Amino acid sequence: MLEAGPRGARRLLRIRPDGALPWLPGTPAAPAAEDETEPEDALAPVAAFSGWHILLPLAIPEGPVQAELLTGKLRAVAAERPVARLQLTGPAPALLALAGRLAADLPMLPPRAALAEEGRALALGAPPQPRRRGPPRLDGAGTVEEALLAAIGHLLEAMLYHAPACRPDAGPEGVHQMRVALRRLRSVLRAFRPAARCPAVDGFDAGLKALAGLLGPARDWDVFLAGIGAEAAAALGPDHRMAALLTAAEARRQAAYAALRQELDGPGFRRLVLDGLALSLLRPWRDQPAKEAAERQALLAAPLPAFAAGLLDRRWRKLRARGKEVAGHSAGALHELRLTVKRLRYAAELFAPLWPGKASRRFLKRLAALQEELGLANDTAVARMLMGSLSGVPDWAVGAVEGFAAARLGRAQRHALSAWEDLMLAAPFWSDS
Repeated sequence: MLEAGPRGARRLLRIRPDGALPWLPGTPAAPAAEDETEPEDALAPVAAFSGWHILLPLAIPEGPVQAELLTGKLRAVAAERPVARLQLTGPAPALLALAGRLAADLPMLPPRAALAEEGRALALGAPPQPRRRGPPRLDGAGTVEEALLAAIGHLLEAMLYHAPACRPDAGPEGVHQMRVALRRLRSVLRAFRPAARCPAVDGFDAGLKALAGLLGPARDWDVFLAGIGAEAAAALGPDHRMAALLTAAEARRQAAYAALRQELDGPGFRRLVLDGLALSLLRPWRDQPAKEAAERQALLAAPLPAFAAGLLDRRWRKLRARGKEVAGHSAGALHELRLTVKRLRYAAELFAPLWPGKASRRFLKRLAALQEELGLANDTAVARMLMGSLSGVPDWAVGAVEGFAAARLGRAQRHALSAWEDLMLAAPFWSDS
């Protein structure tokens, strides 16, 4: 909460993060529970903002835009930092056109958090808390279109929050969480494709796929160095050949992060964010030929549970068909099964709040366990692929890591088979049968 007094700096009052205003259309902030509300007199100043507040009316070809610039310093007791916020108001096409021109040259992105939350974080010496965590909650959406808007806004904001932490010195969590948010967002676009497919959505998905191609290598090297690479080195003991392999792997990790950081700091990522925002503001899937418009509109306005149940049924049947005789699957077949499990899990997590209760929790838990075991099996295949991409590394070290990975593969496959059997005993939570 930003409180402007008659004189002096504006005080930033401590509030709960979920009290921040929503950033994207269709993504209202979750209301605080009744037992979590704070009386207004319980709020206390934790930081202050001092600076300039400038209003600029702008005339651009697409229409009038009002620019509101807030620039100055955010101060807490023991820390301060510069801060600038630009808010644009006007018709959506004009806003997006102006934002696109600015994004081409300026490092402008929507903020990670409300100014009050940034003040609280500065006072505590901690990063701001995310407003969006995990999969979107769609139980408040009445129609297919409302759910699509909520999911896009939630996941795009999650990606934005984790983007600054995608640095090699910040640990692996930023890349991991941004990659998960991106994958969930692409899963949403696929899930809602019957209702919303159009050139704008396809173009946005293509941009997400290109970004995934940069997040993937960074994540693969993180997983290898913290997993099979570290375990193999510990099991084999001190050895200069293993040390050389790990050094080469770390160099590849640094290069992957550098390529990712260059993209995130450049205009391409800013345009991608604006493309996602444009989907929420303009809803381009409504612009269809006359003979298709009525059918599309009916699907967009349809109740969400029926749409969700149909999608989950199709993915569940596909998974059961692909998993037949899973015990005899090759490594390649297990990889395909893992992808099918992942697609069902993203959809099940997305729609599970529509069917709350023990059945949905049990199904998701068993589905996650199967994906985890199949993921461990896939890590061994990825490790072998990464070893093949290294050059100038002693063959002995490469062979030792591949042998270590192969030994782990058999155990992961056995655990995956057990997890598959457990999942087959869990009835689909979206069906009464």
